[in-house]
Amino acid sequence: MRDEESDDGAQAAVAARLPGAAALGLVAPPMGVVVPATRLADAWWTAHVLTERAARQRTTDRRVLATVWWYSVSSVLLTPALAGLVTGRPLSARLSDTRLHLLSGGVPIAATTAAGHSTDLEADLRGTLTAVVGAVAEAGGTRTRPLWAIATDSLANRLLALGRAVGDVDAVTALAGPLAAAIGAPMPAPRYVEVVGTRFTRRASCCLLYRVPHEAVCTSCPRRDPAERQVLLEDAAARIPPA
Repeated sequence: MRDEESDDGAQAAVAARLPGAAALGLVAPPMGVVVPATRLADAWWTAHVLTERAARQRTTDRRVLATVWWYSVSSVLLTPALAGLVTGRPLSARLSDTRLHLLSGGVPIAATTAAGHSTDLEADLRGTLTAVVGAVAEAGGTRTRPLWAIATDSLANRLLALGRAVGDVDAVTALAGPLAAAIGAPMPAPRYVEVVGTRFTRRASCCLLYRVPHEAVCTSCPRRDPAERQVLLEDAAARIPPA
């Protein structure tokens, strides 16, 4: 599926195998704006998105805007290829095969792509991440390394969510380390932590959301005091239904 072509149905077949596929961002919403994912690699387009989001998020700090944007986009962008990997029905990780679905205010909600015919998913992921991280860094006037750390956390989080969806957290999260290693530096190694029998991503990044007015520090943020984070994760674990 190139930008101008129709959906080939491959992602729908993957979504049918995953409980809660819509909540995972694998089903296109009936409303919103659809853009070719190649625009994510365009620093000028990304800068325009950040400017539009500035009023809504009530900050003009370009570094904060870019980091929060990438935190949302990376999670959505990685999900189809990772879902294909988990279900054994490959989906493309290439920007040229992918469309991004945005709600009002430029909120990324889903990504749709085509069947994956490449024999090197890791190389495709590296190419996609390198292109988009570069554009986000340029548009936001920020360094690339923190954005790669966010990509690692998004990869870990998405595999964790997919593992919960298929009822096999251990097997699915075991894919994270080898996949990140194959993508290569500067992507850090993804990490997990067990809290009262529930697995969470041990984050390598801060999304800077707390720098947006009226937003709080995330529960799992590495900036939190470790003891405080432990208590909050224990509370979160109690609210996660058993697999």
